[in-house]
Amino acid sequence: MRDANIFAFRKAMPRMSWSPRNLYNLWRRSCGAEAEAINFTRSPKTLFQQRWISKALVRAYHGDFINEKIFKRWYLPDTLPDVRPRQHALSSNGDLDAFAGRTEQLERAKKRAYDEQKKGLAPVGSLMLAEVERRIDVFIFRCCFAHSVYEARRLVIHGSILLNGKKHTDANTRLAPGDMISVDPAAIRFLQNPESSKAESEGEQPSDSEPKTESSDLSQSMPSAKLAPTKSSLTPFNLPPYASPFIFIPAYAEVSFPTCSAIYVRHPTARPGYSEIPTPYDADGEVIRLAWEWYSKMRPRTRSKSQMAREPENRRVGGH
Repeated sequence: MRDANIFAFRKAMPRMSWSPRNLYNLWRRSCGAEAEAINFTRSPKTLFQQRWISKALVRAYHGDFINEKIFKRWYLPDTLPDVRPRQHALSSNGDLDAFAGRTEQLERAKKRAYDEQKKGLAPVGSLMLAEVERRIDVFIFRCCFAHSVYEARRLVIHGSILLNGKKHTDANTRLAPGDMISVDPAAIRFLQNPESSKAESEGEQPSDSEPKTESSDLSQSMPSAKLAPTKSSLTPFNLPPYASPFIFIPAYAEVSFPTCSAIYVRHPTARPGYSEIPTPYDADGEVIRLAWEWYSKMRPRTRSKSQMAREPENRRVGGH
């Protein structure tokens, strides 16, 4: 972590972290004192200032550890998908439709068009961050194997992550659909015993005289009965305080907690009224839109051969 003061209350920048300080900053930006600062409906700020503030907020959460030049060159899409619905001309001749037997079909088409119009357009502005979600460190954080994306980066760099069964130490890798990551259970913090519980378990150990005889008598009288699992035989699970708002799994991840592994199923997408990319801001709101407007004007347009050689690992389908 390059900046130790990333959770400063003065800036109130939400980050990819389960920290209680980050949760407080997220509350301030959502409905607290700082929420009015990102309401640009009636703002005295210029359009340049609005775009700059939106860009800073989006980058603080989505990949603040990525260099700005690298983010603009390798993680921004060229364009956003066009999700405007195609206009289908529906017949207005009821007698002819009834004669042709198309009444039910037209009713279903009208109902589908009404539902799409009610939901609105898909929030494609959030898809400008889809390449960031493909990163292996961000994916580990989304799968709830790490307390923050910074800890997820440390797990990758220290060799605690397997990518398709092989040790992987490059945190900049972008996953391809079908890639599987496995995390060493000994490196997951909330699966370890805290020091206080260890001390208590040592103090509560039974003596060597009476408990042994009682257990032997029980085993002799009930040989077929199964002994209940003791507390020490179970895997510890100790979530940090205030972690519940961040415990969710996105739709493009298939997670197996018993094996501490996850599969990157597909790239994140968006549909009317819903975006699969988690973000603390409205997926189709002013902050995301203004951030895209900023980057569509300021990003570099060309990539030389030397720059192409420095591209972070971008895995394709089939492992290439």
